[in-house]
Amino acid sequence: MIISSEKEAISVQTSETTRFEDGLTLECGETIAPLDVAYCTYGRLSPAKDNAILICHALTGDQYVAGRNPVTGKDGWWSRLVGPGKPVDTNQYFVICANVLGGCMGSTGPKSLKADGAPWGTSFPPITVRDMVRAQARLITHLGIDRLFAVIGGSMGGMQAIEWVVTYPDRVFSALPIATSPYHSAQNIAFNEVSRQAISADPDWHDGRYWAHNVVPARGLAVARMVAHITYVSEKAMTRKFGRRTRRNPAASQEGAQLPAAFFSEIFEVESYLRHQGSSFVQRFDANSYLTITRALDYFDLAADHDGDLSKAFKNCTTRFCVVSFSSDWLFPTSQSRALARALNQAGVNVSFVEIESDRGHDAFLLDEPDFERTIRGFLEGARLHYVAAGAPHAG
Repeated sequence: MIISSEKEAISVQTSETTRFEDGLTLECGETIAPLDVAYCTYGRLSPAKDNAILICHALTGDQYVAGRNPVTGKDGWWSRLVGPGKPVDTNQYFVICANVLGGCMGSTGPKSLKADGAPWGTSFPPITVRDMVRAQARLITHLGIDRLFAVIGGSMGGMQAIEWVVTYPDRVFSALPIATSPYHSAQNIAFNEVSRQAISADPDWHDGRYWAHNVVPARGLAVARMVAHITYVSEKAMTRKFGRRTRRNPAASQEGAQLPAAFFSEIFEVESYLRHQGSSFVQRFDANSYLTITRALDYFDLAADHDGDLSKAFKNCTTRFCVVSFSSDWLFPTSQSRALARALNQAGVNVSFVEIESDRGHDAFLLDEPDFERTIRGFLEGARLHYVAAGAPHAG
């Protein structure tokens, strides 16, 4: 493994797209060809190719996990955790993050063009989390990496991390699923359906062929984002941040606006925040991708292929696990992480479980949480020692 000092910090970042002309045959039986996988890498791959970490992004994330995101102009969504000297230390590790299959940031998805030159749109085949992982595996093999030192992911990324171990047990030394679950709950499916209905009810939806009319279903997609964002934040965090504070309603100052002052001259701060979240989301995400990916999440259930016994999914598993949850996460509550940890224990897997005390809800894994950062750093450092002891080629 590469080990460098802080003064020799490695900040190598690349952004590429790899095309596989033969495509990928999906679980539904259809084949997508060609297959494009857009990805970023950080740090350097060791000569033995034994220091690779794959980070899997969440539902509305992308491959720009660290550094500067060229689309938004902001820092990568996990810049506080990934980089030289950080918990996922690019002085030691070669970090890879790929845009998921079905996404809209360069990997093949509904926005991609078919052979006839038209976007896939709603004709894009149904995909699963396993399909996403299999597309990533094509990339990892293309990079010449036989075994990943670790797979890390939060939320939907955590589902991918677990699926990686189940589908490719010999290719993952350690796994860190965060704020996630081995299945999508009925409540989560319900929220996703409300979001999908909001999108399809937008007058600019046009049966998913909105591009042909030079429009996007912006209102519906914004509402979908607003609904989802509510589930990412705890009530306590929302109350602390917004309470019942109000601000002047911009619509009230528009010329000719006839608004009863008692009701509409002000809006709540939380309303303004959600509207901003919705409008900014529309500028960077595709509606058909949102429908495609949320449906894949809804059908995720690792125990389904094992007669409802989750532990059977990890039979003979040798991957080292650290399962992390947050105390106030009501989207993927701690009880679901405990169920995963119990199943791993029953299968005889080396697993540790950590619940981080936080009142920030599901999004805590994206925020400044010192205990969480210490957990990631500690687990990776411990796993690296075991990796070396296990005889990883040229590790050290």
